[in-house]
Amino acid sequence: MGQSNDPVLLITGASSGIGAETARAAAADGYRLVLAARSDDKLQALQQALGGEERVVITTCDVQSVADQKAMVDRALAAFGRIDAVFANAGRGGEPGGFSGADPEVWKDMILTNILGVGITLQVCMPALKESRGHILITGSAAGRATIPGSMYSASKWAVSAIGYGVREEIRGSGIRVTLIEPGMVDTPFFDQRPDNALAPEDIARAVTYALAQPAHVDVNEILVRPTPASQ
Repeated sequence: MGQSNDPVLLITGASSGIGAETARAAAADGYRLVLAARSDDKLQALQQALGGEERVVITTCDVQSVADQKAMVDRALAAFGRIDAVFANAGRGGEPGGFSGADPEVWKDMILTNILGVGITLQVCMPALKESRGHILITGSAAGRATIPGSMYSASKWAVSAIGYGVREEIRGSGIRVTLIEPGMVDTPFFDQRPDNALAPEDIARAVTYALAQPAHVDVNEILVRPTPASQ
């Protein structure tokens, strides 16, 4: 499967929203894809739309599971023999209530997905990325650069920013690039309520493909993308 020399991009949280739009954009740019998410039916639809099994490998994966993520990488390497870029995109939002009243079980699942899941993705993909001198991209958030009252989600995205900074220093000199993608409010199923001027998932996909398209000596460290403020 997949004998061409086209580069390989692995995306977590690939079944909808930013992940799915990035898959479409990267496929148009000639990437072969490894798409991971918990929703198998949506992954199958993407696989068929983007070139079938020769171009797209899909794998159901809970990013909180080391075993699932190891299996994801094994599947990628068995199919394509390499991984050139990884987009650690899987994440989930919080809920109203703030630190005074939100459900701690929701916090727990969110923190394990947004922070632990990203850490596991980086660890299991690192050997292949070191071999390819590849590219790590991580979905942070504008919420990880601002103080949002009562938001554990924001706190989790501050941690994601720190992961991006920290892994960049850990692997300095390896040839691997690290890009934090930091969206503002995006019109995806991730949020129940959103402003009329929210960003579209395609807007963030373009930011990802821009970073990927740079020559090897250019490391785009961060891309902060916010919607243009609505007219008063």
